[in-house]
Amino acid sequence: MSRFTIRAAKCVMHRSVIPHSLPLWYTATMSLNCNEIDTVLAELDLAGAFIQDIVQPSYDSIALYTYKPGEPKTVFISLAAASCRIHETRRKIPKNAKPLRFNELLKSRIKGARITDCHQIQKNRIIVMTLHKDGPVFVMPAAKEKLAAIRNAHGSSTDSQPSPEAFAPVAAPTPASAAALSDDESTGTDFQLYIRLWSGAANIFLCEPCSAGDQTHRPRIIDSFYRRPAKGETSGSLLILPEPRADDGKVWPVRDFSEIQSQWEEQHPDLPAEKRVLTFSQKADLFYSQNAQVASLTVLREQADKWYNEHKSRQSAALERLADKRRAFQNAAQWKHQGDLILAYSYLFNSLNGADFLACEDYETGNQVRIKIDPKKNAQENAAAYYETYKKQTGGLEALEHDIARAEKAIAELDAQYERMKAETNPLKLEQQLRKSTTPKQLQKKAHPGLDYIVDGWQLIVGRDATENDELLRHHVRGSDLWLHTRDYAGGYVFIKNRPGKTVPLEILLYAGNLAVYYSKARKNAAADLYYTQVKHLRRAKNGPKGLVLPTHEKNLYIKLDESKLRELEDLQ
Repeated sequence: MSRFTIRAAKCVMHRSVIPHSLPLWYTATMSLNCNEIDTVLAELDLAGAFIQDIVQPSYDSIALYTYKPGEPKTVFISLAAASCRIHETRRKIPKNAKPLRFNELLKSRIKGARITDCHQIQKNRIIVMTLHKDGPVFVMPAAKEKLAAIRNAHGSSTDSQPSPEAFAPVAAPTPASAAALSDDESTGTDFQLYIRLWSGAANIFLCEPCSAGDQTHRPRIIDSFYRRPAKGETSGSLLILPEPRADDGKVWPVRDFSEIQSQWEEQHPDLPAEKRVLTFSQKADLFYSQNAQVASLTVLREQADKWYNEHKSRQSAALERLADKRRAFQNAAQWKHQGDLILAYSYLFNSLNGADFLACEDYETGNQVRIKIDPKKNAQENAAAYYETYKKQTGGLEALEHDIARAEKAIAELDAQYERMKAETNPLKLEQQLRKSTTPKQLQKKAHPGLDYIVDGWQLIVGRDATENDELLRHHVRGSDLWLHTRDYAGGYVFIKNRPGKTVPLEILLYAGNLAVYYSKARKNAAADLYYTQVKHLRRAKNGPKGLVLPTHEKNLYIKLDESKLRELEDLQ
């Protein structure tokens, strides 16, 4: 959390929930101290609990879902500056949009592990959690023989039941038999999870315990929440623990959060007396959710404002440029009129003597006009240039109107997205929305390469080059899907995904055909012959280039590019 965040917390913190025993700024920005951490750990009583799941909602927090018989708990750990803490929470922890590195590591290593011990190291605000994860179940030979005897005696009879003596306990393995276990039949793995709750230097380390002969007495890091090579906090390094400090006589009081308790009792008068009294962990959760959440929301909303203003100004400027272009296109008739004037006064070209303009009288208005010309070209060539400009602007006006409509739609969607961000009260979800909005499209994960369109329930997939064509053919289409390609022109492949029990309509075939022509060398011709067949009727050309296939059972289709269909597809993308 930056200094700005702390200042924001001072300004927006709700004073009614802050105990009067400590100043507002101190309480609002204070992490848990050593005595408060001990209080939380005593209330959590994690020894003997199993880790059922791990969720990392953001880049500065993580949650452990633990379970003891009848005692499921969600342990929330925050590494944010000025609010480092550990406590139980009843709030729903949202999952991140994409898997995060440390979260996936913990799930692969300690999910399902049992917590054998959890304590703070010498009041240093470093928590060490000792974990044991059972390995594969090993059945001793005596037990195997007994189970085999049970199967032989009762395997052919469904009515008979094995006698109670069949399930008599098997003697524990002797040291000699235990030593005979192979490496892949180990009894389990031990881990240590170090949680350092130092504001500004917080971190979490998953470590291997020190071996019996290790003289350093320092655990080796498997991985850390934050990798800091300059401080030696990377995979494979030895974890540096602080030296024991002498007692300086300083007292670290445990906050009572009396205002939180009072508010809780006022808001829940119908609860039984024993449930109206909150534990310190519950009060800490409510306190930080009400105060630190407000501060982080303030900062995140300022980031949302900045993101919105940048995108709005950029899109508004683009829309204004399109509007200017439309106004120019609406005056396209003047280009044709100037071309007509050039032809009407073509006899003057012999007397221009290299001038780059033609001065003449406009036969429609009677005014003298100056028309810019190329002195290296004759009258017919100069007039042809003006006619070409007139043709382009007249034909491009419809496409320009479509672009303006798309730009206006994009601005409306941006406004709606910004309103959703302003209405969001959960800082974790708002952070995820901001992260997703600021991720470039090139970095966003796609289900498959190429372009994707959904038209009336039919999925069209376009490969734009040989690499995308080959990848789609190998991994993303099936034998019953339809394949289209231009005949005699290089280009991309277009696939229509099969819908069981349905035949591809002609209109969908025309949409796909337009895409095939547009993403091929035939685009300049604006028309081409296609052939199409099912993917199962394609075979790869022997020793041919990547993506080259030879079709059979193909049918022919002639496509002339339809601008209206292409614009519809552009809107659907």
